[in-house]
Amino acid sequence: MIPRYTRPEMGNIWTLENKYRKWLDVEIAVCEALSESGRIPAEDLRRIKEKAAFDVDRIQEIERETQHDVIAFLTNVAEHVGPSSRFIHEGLTSSDVLDTAMALLLKEASDLLLQDLDRLLEVLRRRAFEFKDTVMIGRSHGIHAEPITFGLKFALWHAEMQRNRKRMADARETIRAGKISGAVGTYANIDPAVEERVCARLGLVADPVGNQIVQRDRYAEFFTTLALVGCSIEKIAVEIRHLQRTEVREAEEYFAEGQKGSSAMPHKRNPVASENLTGLSRVLRGNALAAMENVALWHERDISHSSVERIIGPDSTILLDYMLARLTRLLDKLVVYPVNMLRNLDLTGSLYFSQQAMLALTRKGISREEAYRIVQRNAMKVWHERGQLPDALKADPDVMKHLSAGEVDAIFDMGYHLKHVDTIFQKVFGRGSPLPA
Repeated sequence: MIPRYTRPEMGNIWTLENKYRKWLDVEIAVCEALSESGRIPAEDLRRIKEKAAFDVDRIQEIERETQHDVIAFLTNVAEHVGPSSRFIHEGLTSSDVLDTAMALLLKEASDLLLQDLDRLLEVLRRRAFEFKDTVMIGRSHGIHAEPITFGLKFALWHAEMQRNRKRMADARETIRAGKISGAVGTYANIDPAVEERVCARLGLVADPVGNQIVQRDRYAEFFTTLALVGCSIEKIAVEIRHLQRTEVREAEEYFAEGQKGSSAMPHKRNPVASENLTGLSRVLRGNALAAMENVALWHERDISHSSVERIIGPDSTILLDYMLARLTRLLDKLVVYPVNMLRNLDLTGSLYFSQQAMLALTRKGISREEAYRIVQRNAMKVWHERGQLPDALKADPDVMKHLSAGEVDAIFDMGYHLKHVDTIFQKVFGRGSPLPA
C-alpha cells in the first residue's frame, strides 16, 4: 500500500509495467548498438522496434513454469516479435538487463526525491527568516543553556538538508551505472563498445569493471544516503516532539478542525506526525543495513542480494518520498508560540547569563576557577530559592568588590547572545539573502 502523502509518480516507478518497460528499453538499446556494428540486420532491428511488447499477466504465467523472471519476459517479448527475436538478449546475461534497468529505476526515484528535498528546503528557508529574531532558550541535555532564536533551529535544519541534497545528488550519480558485459563481466560475447553506446543511449555511465553484476557498494551508498536523510528527518521530528510537550509548548503540530488526539481523552493534541516520522526512519536504517549486507557476494555473483533489493528498492524510495512530503507539510503549518518561549526563558531568573557574569569577573583579574565558584554559588541560590541572578550578584560582596551595579546590569543584555544571528544566516543562506516574500 502506498502511503497517502506519497505522490503517485513514486509508486508508479515500481510497478511491474514500468519495470518490464525498463527491461525492454535496455534490450532494444542493445539491439540498436549491435545493429550499428553489423551484428543485427537492419530489417530485423526494424521488426524488433516495431513489434517488441510485453504483457504483465502473460509474463507471470510463463514465470510460474520457468521459475525465472527474465526468461519469462524474453519468452513473452518473442511471442510479439517473432523470428527476429533471436537477436534479442544476444551475448547478455540476466544481470546485464536487471542491473542496467535498476539504475534507470533508481535514477527516476532519485529525481523525485531531489524535488522533495527542494520543496522542504524552501519551507525551511521561509520559516527560518520568519523566526530569525524570535528569542527562545537554547537547551543542552534538555536543560536551559543560553538564548538562541527559533529561526536558528530552522537555519540549522536547512544547512543539514542542503548537505543531504548534495548526498542525494552524489548517490544518484553513483547508482547511475549500467553494465552490458556478459556472464562474468569479460565481454566474451559482446563488445565493450556496445556497453558504452547502450549506457549513453539510456543516460547512464558504463561501469568501468564488474563481474556478473554492478557492484553493490554502489547500492549500499545509495540506500545509506536515504537512511541519512531519514536520520535528519527524525532529528527534526524529535525536536518538535519535545517542543510540543505540555510543560514546554513552544511549538506544536497543526491540529485541524475535527481532528482527534485520543480515543479516551478528548483534550489530547499529540505530535503524531513527528512520532510517525521518528519510527519510519528506523525502517530506512534497517534497509540500509540490508544493502550493506549485499556487498559481499560469492565469487562473481550469487543471487542472495536480489530478493533483498526487490523489497528495499521500492520500500525505501517510496517511504522517503512520503517522509519528506509529510515533514514539509508539518513544518509549513507548524504552530509556534513566541509568548510561551519568553515565558520559558524567564523560568530560571536569568541564569542563562551566568557565563557572561563569570567572564565579567575574569576580566577584572579574578581567576577563572574563583569566578566560576562565585557565580555558581549565586546561581544555585537562585536555582533553589527562585529570585533573579542580577539581584543575587548585587547582594554578593565578592562580586561587588570587582563590579559596579551598572556593570552587573550590563551583563544581562539579550543582544549579547544574538549579535551574530545575521552572520549565521549569511553563512547558511548566502550574503545578501533577501527575506522570503
